[in-house]
Amino acid sequence: MTTTPTSVAIVGAGLAGAKTAEHLRVRGFDGGITLLGLEEHRPYERPPLSKAHLIDGDVPDDDLFVHQPSWYGEHDVDLCLGHRVEEVDLNARTLSTTSPAGPRTIAFDALVLATGSSPRRLDVPGADLSGIHHLRTLDDSRRLHAALTGHPRVVLVGGGWIGLEVAAAAATLGASVTVLEAGGMPLGSVLGDRLASVLVTAHRSHGVQVRTHVDVAAFVGGTDGHVAAVRLEDGTTIPADVVVVGVGASPNVELARSMGLALDNGVLTDEFLRTSHPGVIAVGDIAHAWNPVLDRRVRVEHWANALNQPGTAAATIMGELTAYERVPYFYSDQYDIGLEYTGHVARDDATDLVVRGDERSGAFMTFWLREGRVVAGMCVNVWDQMEDIQALIRSRGQVRPARLGDPDIPLGDVMNESREARPALP
Repeated sequence: MTTTPTSVAIVGAGLAGAKTAEHLRVRGFDGGITLLGLEEHRPYERPPLSKAHLIDGDVPDDDLFVHQPSWYGEHDVDLCLGHRVEEVDLNARTLSTTSPAGPRTIAFDALVLATGSSPRRLDVPGADLSGIHHLRTLDDSRRLHAALTGHPRVVLVGGGWIGLEVAAAAATLGASVTVLEAGGMPLGSVLGDRLASVLVTAHRSHGVQVRTHVDVAAFVGGTDGHVAAVRLEDGTTIPADVVVVGVGASPNVELARSMGLALDNGVLTDEFLRTSHPGVIAVGDIAHAWNPVLDRRVRVEHWANALNQPGTAAATIMGELTAYERVPYFYSDQYDIGLEYTGHVARDDATDLVVRGDERSGAFMTFWLREGRVVAGMCVNVWDQMEDIQALIRSRGQVRPARLGDPDIPLGDVMNESREARPALP
């Protein structure tokens, strides 16, 4: 952007949108900011929805909402809840919304798209029965928490992060839980079977039934229109009082598509989060952004991305081009397992695995290496190591696997060796 705009419209009032507004004010932007959200809740964070909030039914406001209710007025941010953006005119630099209060037209100089993602649905008979849940919003989490009381029979369709976190919450609340995974080991395509088995073993130790290589043929309803069972392709029927479908999410790019922005697994952006149209920025789940550290495009649907990308978005709007170079990060809590992961491994990447410690102990670290260089790392019940792992990834130096896997050798020493390494280390 050649000149600093005088007004910014942010479409999407989640964490990414709210933080973009915050960073603009922190950087001294004194123009108008309009923050538009489809939900009626002020911006909140999503990780508690499948963790503490789902188990407890509530968490303190400070742990859930991005800002206090008064923050928006105090910082002159026009927070428009319950607004759906129907059309954007990039030539006129206006957008049109509908809401219970009626239609509205909003002018802008710069536009930020923070429209997030939506859960994928299963296109099978019975998918519209009551008792079938998808988890994305605060209201979704509240409805699911209520459904999990009374020790119901719960079937999780999909063994990804959301599916396993919900399974852990349901089991903790005393439900009878079955996880159905169409592929092999749940999370096997992400972590590899060896590491994924650690989580699966934990679930089975808590009474969760995990079934793999199964496909859902239909949801079967009772006479009251509520789900009663899940029927598999092999004819097996699994009784269910509650079904949670967690088969991934899709970026909400419909508005971006209508604007003619370049798309490919999200909205394409450069390292400054600029889209193919001048004056339009994309942040959060929808941004398929170039990452100079990883030397590739990545689209990340995790909390840390929505938290950190807005700083770059605000800088770009203000004309201060600073590339978004953070290494992806996410975390998961399941029972007594606290897991942190950083880095990026594409599904077709050929990698070598190094385990630091003994995974049977319940506390260990793992690293993924490509051509001798650390590209990702994970800690299970091991804390305060993320900065060192990210430094290893950033160094792009080759490491000695035997030393990387030795718990008695500080990661800092391994990192210093990697910086000095030129040829492959034995």
